[in-house]
Amino acid sequence: MNKKINNNKETIEVDFGYQNVSAEAKPALVKDIFDKVSNKYDLMNDIMSIGVHRIWKNRMIDQLRPYQGMRLLDLAGGTGDIALLFFERIGGSQNGQAIICDLSEQMIKAGQNKSIDKGILHGISHIVGDAEHIPLSNNSVDACTIAFGIRNITDKNQALAEAARVLKPGGRFVCLEFSPSPSPLIEKLYEFYSFALIPIIGEAIARDRESYQYLVESIRRFPQPESFAEMISKAGFGGVKWKPMSGGIAALHSGWRT
Repeated sequence: MNKKINNNKETIEVDFGYQNVSAEAKPALVKDIFDKVSNKYDLMNDIMSIGVHRIWKNRMIDQLRPYQGMRLLDLAGGTGDIALLFFERIGGSQNGQAIICDLSEQMIKAGQNKSIDKGILHGISHIVGDAEHIPLSNNSVDACTIAFGIRNITDKNQALAEAARVLKPGGRFVCLEFSPSPSPLIEKLYEFYSFALIPIIGEAIARDRESYQYLVESIRRFPQPESFAEMISKAGFGGVKWKPMSGGIAALHSGWRT
């Protein structure tokens, strides 16, 4: 975050892709992007990652180690991929509870429709909410996950502190996010694919080049995995560790609430 003085007023500026915007303006800009891409979100994830995002998310659930009776909060949960995998692992929605929280109302609606299509009518809640101000009480969930959402949050430290607040002591936190610098072996190819092809795919499939340009840029503005792990530790988590996936394209972070 950067501070800027205009007319004797201090404005906090944050990244929005390669742009700088005021901290107050960013949430609405992010919400608008995900409202626009919600109807093609799952399809675009499959196309852009050639389905690899499903492998990453399964590994995320492996790291979570879900159990029957667990109450899971999935932040930036969108269309509900993590919640659905969670239910698969515990033998159905009757064996636990998943709360999906997302800033975008349209993403939440897409998630509700997908849950209904999958026959999941109980044990799941959908909340339009801000990860910086989670609308849940202290020590109220057993686990908290966030997949490919933390980089879009304005104040990441605040969101991590909120995750710690709502988790019970000993509760699990697992975060899956893209890394800004993949392995040198694939860096040039990945750079070309990200900046030359993904916006074109976004235009062709979702009729929205601009949003996918932002999503690519937001990856480059995210902290390196080592730095992000330090942020997680400072927010109140112990046993913090991370591991790269697919040549460092993504990283899986985890810790437990102290």
